[in-house]
Amino acid sequence: MAAGATTLLDQAVLNIAVPSMRQSLGATGADVQWIVAGYSLAFGLALVPGGSLGDLYGRKRLFMAGMAVFLLAGVTAATAAGPGFVIAARLVQGAAAGLVNAQVIGTVQDVFHGPDRGRALGLYAVTGGVATALGPPLGGALVAALGPAAGWRCCLLLSTPCAVLTLILAARRLPPPRRTARESRLDILGLGLLCGCALTLMVPFIRTPDSGGDAFLWGTAVCALAAVFAGHQRLRVRRGRQPLVHPALTSSKPYMLGTAVAMAQFGSSLAAFLVLTVFLQDGLGLTALLTAAVTLPGAAGMGVSSALAWRLVRRIGPRTVTVGLALGIGACLTAAAVTLWVPTAALPTALAGTQLMSGIAGGVTVSPNQAQVLEHAPPQAAGVGGAILQMAQRIAAAVCLTAVPAVYLHVASGQSGGDHSRAGYALASCVCAALLAVALLLSLRRGTAPPPRSSAPMVAHQAGAVPFSKEAT
Repeated sequence: MAAGATTLLDQAVLNIAVPSMRQSLGATGADVQWIVAGYSLAFGLALVPGGSLGDLYGRKRLFMAGMAVFLLAGVTAATAAGPGFVIAARLVQGAAAGLVNAQVIGTVQDVFHGPDRGRALGLYAVTGGVATALGPPLGGALVAALGPAAGWRCCLLLSTPCAVLTLILAARRLPPPRRTARESRLDILGLGLLCGCALTLMVPFIRTPDSGGDAFLWGTAVCALAAVFAGHQRLRVRRGRQPLVHPALTSSKPYMLGTAVAMAQFGSSLAAFLVLTVFLQDGLGLTALLTAAVTLPGAAGMGVSSALAWRLVRRIGPRTVTVGLALGIGACLTAAAVTLWVPTAALPTALAGTQLMSGIAGGVTVSPNQAQVLEHAPPQAAGVGGAILQMAQRIAAAVCLTAVPAVYLHVASGQSGGDHSRAGYALASCVCAALLAVALLLSLRRGTAPPPRSSAPMVAHQAGAVPFSKEAT
């Protein structure tokens, strides 16, 4: 929970300080784009290598090493004299955050089982919601109190005491490192191919191609790398060696469909939040602090509902995710309706209400879906299974954060006037609702298949790892 709060607060607090950073550093638009997006890009690329290394060498040392690098990179970014140094430091910091979060999911897999795992993931989601909620108002307050030049630097330093506290807690509380992977050698080629595939897929959405030809080349590169990666994994299986992506993951319908549900929900929620903040500030003329106040009920709703979602899981089981997605669709459609029909003076209050509904829906959906997906990841691939889930969400975020705001901007910039901004936000909300509808259909197709019973404890014991209990099996 401390690791999630530290890494997510760092990302959330910076968004509000971007204009001040650009002014202070004299950064170009491309520089700012890489400062903001580079963190997420490096985060996503580090997840699968981090999960695989955690399975292979144990999680505690990697967790602490990643948090230490995160701390040092954050201080470097805050004291940098030019945009190039900030970009480099943020890339390193994002990779370190990805390494840390890969160990978080793997540790939850190792330590918690059954309903306790769902509750642990729910509490982890609570910290994410709280950190995301606190980021914009804290960043706005720092910039307002200290001025543009010093404000953005203090925003980057805000995670420093959190990182120090997390390191102290990790040294005292995390379980001793143990190896859970079957093989002792890392699939370097597989890691390189998978990271290359993710990189070529995410970069065009972070930095839009200049022409259709460039987009075609990026798409061709993604397909080629994906084909080579799939062939490499099949070859390792035929040779009797464990592939990077465990066969139990790719052959599991609940795991694959649950990952697709997580992608659609994650991408939709982030895109909806971004479009809302742009609409409130550019369309309605609200300040950054008032915008944060409108979005705060959503984070609060997600925090409370995430903490209580495990109780609903005990009552209705896997249908909890379906209920949450249906609530999310209703929240998006309600936001579109109030945007078109509610007067301007009352619109921020009405949108705060839809944000509360959306946050409750997210809390009911995210942690139960994560728990269901990770139930189908075998113990010897717990870290990789969780990392692939998170990386898939990051890819979805890169796609949705480009496509959905483009819909809003296309309509809102057609002519000047608030009506067009309203129409753009309403249409973007409907697009987010459509994404959630796809997730709802996938959730219904997933069914209620029980997790497979694995012989992982015997395999782990033969490999020299501590055997798992019967409850874990």
